[in-house]
Amino acid sequence: MATANELKSTIKVCMFDQYGTVVDMQTGLVEAATPFLRAKGWQGDPNSFVTWWRRTHFENSMIDALIDRGHTPYRTIGERAVAYVMDRCGIGYTAQEVHDLVAAIERLKPFPDVVPALEELRAHGYRLAILSNGDPDMLAAAAPHIGFVFDHVISVAAAGYFKPHFATYAKAAEIVGADRTRILFVANHAFDCIGAKASGMRTAFVDRRKRPFGETPHRPDLIVPDFAALAAALVA
Repeated sequence: MATANELKSTIKVCMFDQYGTVVDMQTGLVEAATPFLRAKGWQGDPNSFVTWWRRTHFENSMIDALIDRGHTPYRTIGERAVAYVMDRCGIGYTAQEVHDLVAAIERLKPFPDVVPALEELRAHGYRLAILSNGDPDMLAAAAPHIGFVFDHVISVAAAGYFKPHFATYAKAAEIVGADRTRILFVANHAFDCIGAKASGMRTAFVDRRKRPFGETPHRPDLIVPDFAALAAALVA
């Protein structure tokens, strides 16, 4: 792990995961799914439904990368995950309803501390980028809802694999034109920090959920509770 002073002297680019790190994915998808599920007469917990949806999506994206038979779009993976969870819950649905639920990902809002912290980081000379598992069109549609213009918004489609495949971080470093040792990758997910660190990047784990990072040789260089603390560590 590096000290904050070491990071400030070496980092030129802050690169962020989008879903769950920049935008509040769980809250936003629960808000989108709740009226739909109630209209269907399902009496379960919408928060649990969204958790199952996200876990299924994550598992299927990992399978897609590991079998290495061509990259499946994030939207397609998402629609398959939602359909699977509704099948498990006994909820009837149409293809359009599945599409509309997944499209809610494009309208997610950032956590309240995110944009002020990004503005502070930019004011202190950092270049700011997104590296997301999302498809290019989904990321473009999401931009107005985030309300901040990044220097680069990169989809893993450019590499042809989902994170945490090594190729995703290598391609992102190539696109931003920076050595991986000069990039601080920021994520709310341990797997993403591990993938970035293993690729040679520095990493910061945003521990909003107050969960242990877990044992790994690829420890994050910073662990912060939110973006405000991240900015304070990099500009103080």
